[in-house]
Amino acid sequence: MSAYGHEMEREYSASLSSGEESDMGSEFRMESVIYMSSFAATVFVGALVTVGVLLMTSIISLVVMLQSCQSKSSGTIEMSKSVDEYYSDRYEYCRTGYLHAELNNFELYSVPEICKDVILKYIKDGHYMRELSIVVSTIEDYFKNVAPNVGGADVVLMDIDDLLIHGFHHNGRHGSGVKEAEHLKHVFLLQIYSKLRSGGWSLVLCSREHEKQRSVIIDKLIAARCEGWSKLIMRSDEDMKKDTREYFSKQKAMVQANGYNIRAVISSRMDILVGPFIRTQLFKLPNPFMTLEEES
Repeated sequence: MSAYGHEMEREYSASLSSGEESDMGSEFRMESVIYMSSFAATVFVGALVTVGVLLMTSIISLVVMLQSCQSKSSGTIEMSKSVDEYYSDRYEYCRTGYLHAELNNFELYSVPEICKDVILKYIKDGHYMRELSIVVSTIEDYFKNVAPNVGGADVVLMDIDDLLIHGFHHNGRHGSGVKEAEHLKHVFLLQIYSKLRSGGWSLVLCSREHEKQRSVIIDKLIAARCEGWSKLIMRSDEDMKKDTREYFSKQKAMVQANGYNIRAVISSRMDILVGPFIRTQLFKLPNPFMTLEEES
């Protein structure tokens, strides 16, 4: 082959080699770089912004909802506290007023209007029954550990007005809670009466009712299965004119003058519990402050 032919061959080979490298380089660059038009970029960025806005809106809405729920829950708790504080304040007011009235024997003490709801709440919420249960347990525990002296000289005075005269009416006007409390009070007092009798104690029953009601009271006692008492004390015409504290003081003195030893007195009223006593246990049953007088 001529020199000219060799030269042409070398140039042709170099040209082919350079073309292959150029094509490969171009192919490599096309695979490694993504080209995007300005319109497509604008749409993409707009979509990202929209998603971000929606996400932030959802988060803010969730936070607002949680704060609202917390506020409502807090409001409910605060309202409950306000109601409890309201009744607590009224409770103390009514309790203090009644205690002073009872100590001074205000038999015709009228219930202040603001106290009526407090009394009903006190009963319906179970506070009265819990207190009554505690006192009844205390009475029972005491008499488990003592026994009457031989000869029947030891007696227990029991206020039967607690048993037979309703402290609050249960005609349904005040609701089932009051009716249930009245029933359980009756059951508890019958339980005390029965246990004292079975323990050999002589019972002296006291009432603020007039002597003219004796037969009615006896019938009620028998109907309630309260029998076997030693004495039933009721008020005469002259006694009805006296303060009940004076009346009970006189009756207790007469019981002791007849040779009896008063070992315990059980009542929800202060008039029978006050006065001089020697080695006498006094048991004060809880009282829902005042009687709920039945409205005509």
